[in-house]
Amino acid sequence: MMVKEELTKLGLKFVVVELGMVEILEDITKVQREQLKKNLHKSGLELLDNKKSILIEKIKNVITEMIHYSDELPNVNYSDYISEILGYDYTYLANTFSEVKGITIQQFIINHKIERVKELLLYDELTLTEISHKMHYSSVAHLSNQFKKVTGLSPSFYKQLKKKRLSNLENM
Repeated sequence: MMVKEELTKLGLKFVVVELGMVEILEDITKVQREQLKKNLHKSGLELLDNKKSILIEKIKNVITEMIHYSDELPNVNYSDYISEILGYDYTYLANTFSEVKGITIQQFIINHKIERVKELLLYDELTLTEISHKMHYSSVAHLSNQFKKVTGLSPSFYKQLKKKRLSNLENM
């Protein structure tokens, strides 16, 4: 909503305002661009006008949506999925991502999968085997090894640690 308001304040006609994307119907002046950038920044938003930055945000959004907000991960390779959604060759996407972010898309995916596993462990609704299956790991051992590599802890130790912290907070 605040993006639409800022565009309207600047007298800019726009068609679409979606998560992270706006299509403006007219040329935007340098003054309008700077004012929009400044006003969005005050609201904690960033104006990306560099094609690489925009592409990186799109990649991050696809991965975040895929891992955190969909009930089922895609049954195809992540590389094929991301490439298909964004309409770019995966090698181009991967090279651009690595160049800008300093990590690979694969590492970004692994980090997000581990964050999702942490959430699922804390919800305590699924067993580690069920989490492993849900997150498309080949085995519980593979999940556990990757979890330990990223966090330094085993999944079960992480879960115990969080439960202990929560119980300590409740007893204060």
